[in-house]
Amino acid sequence: MSDRPTVVFFPEGAYGPTNNCVGIGQVLRARGARVVFVVEESFAGTLEAQGFEEVLMRLKPPPEAEEVPGQFWKDFVRDTAPEFRKPTIEQLEGFVLPVWRELVDGARYVDERLAEIFAEVKPDVIVEDNVVGFPAVLASGIPWVRIVSCNPLELKDPALPPTFSGYPTDDRSDWEEFRRRYRELHQPLQREFREFCVARGAPPLPEGEFIHESPFLNLYLYPADADYERSRRLGPTWIRLGSCVRRADLVPGHVRGPGRAVLYLSLGSLGSADVRLMQKLIDTLGGTDHFVVVSMGPQHEELRLAPNMTGEEFLPQPAILPLVDVVITHGGNNTVTESLHFGKPMVVLPLFWDQYDNAQRMHELGLGRRLDTYGHDPAELLTAIESLLEDPLLPERLSGIACRLQGDPGTARAADLIEKLVEV
Repeated sequence: MSDRPTVVFFPEGAYGPTNNCVGIGQVLRARGARVVFVVEESFAGTLEAQGFEEVLMRLKPPPEAEEVPGQFWKDFVRDTAPEFRKPTIEQLEGFVLPVWRELVDGARYVDERLAEIFAEVKPDVIVEDNVVGFPAVLASGIPWVRIVSCNPLELKDPALPPTFSGYPTDDRSDWEEFRRRYRELHQPLQREFREFCVARGAPPLPEGEFIHESPFLNLYLYPADADYERSRRLGPTWIRLGSCVRRADLVPGHVRGPGRAVLYLSLGSLGSADVRLMQKLIDTLGGTDHFVVVSMGPQHEELRLAPNMTGEEFLPQPAILPLVDVVITHGGNNTVTESLHFGKPMVVLPLFWDQYDNAQRMHELGLGRRLDTYGHDPAELLTAIESLLEDPLLPERLSGIACRLQGDPGTARAADLIEKLVEV
């Protein structure tokens, strides 16, 4: 490996992909690499606070008011929240397509700035954790890594349910209708973006995709025990990371309080912005004899915790998960994989994107319970929690999964693979 190689991480402007990259970056930095994060201006200072270099960019023109990290997506989710109450096939037009439009518009807007950044920083490797492609990454001529930190159904297979559907693996009756509707809605935008990529010096996008496969290295994040059985093997550049958990210090006072069990409630930085939903869950859990740790999110000042609870706007999730008994989650990929990393069962309340796929996967594997996020009765949530706490076989299953994941940490494995690219 060359003297102090430079690795640039370019995660999506959300906490999940960013935290995933932080874990790998921590390992590389400890091994002597220069680690630089390319982040949106709204995230300025958040990576520096963790000891990394930052280079700032924007995905759209600057607003008149000062932003907070990821504020655009928080506002976007708040404004489109009514879509989350619809079946996933109806969300394709009202939520999924608008998200892709925003992502594509951002890629167009930032591409010239990205080219400037890569020319200035001169990285040895670029690591992109995103769902949309950025032509400047490929046009740079620098070896690059694609990370998929969403549910692996993003890597499509005809024998598996369609991405974003949340459909079961053993019932194909609705698969083709969902795929047809997805193609119908997204094909014009995909072809338009494909032309933009070529014009900016990148290869054409694969048919139906919004991002390229790296010819160097592709990583996806999901435990082997929960992964899908494919009819088509992924190519030789694809490597699975079972989990990718960053280091985090526990702030004293979060856990443990009095209670029969400790529950952890987190709907992610975006899902927790739905105050009405969060308060419904808090009120339900407030009537139990459990102790509850709540990740309150950006609207924390509007939430009222019960006496059997503690919580803050942001919590060090990897430090808290080992200390809890059940996780109540939106089904974001990082929370799902981190929960399995520490051997914790889940109640999953999906809202959007791949959260439905994760919820269904945990449910059909018996590692969690999927509920109707907005339509469930409080009694259903309590029954789901009790069923996980009382399952006599689940602790041993989850302990085995955790042991395997912790014995082969994805952060170290990814760092090894990235270092090999530097050596080439």
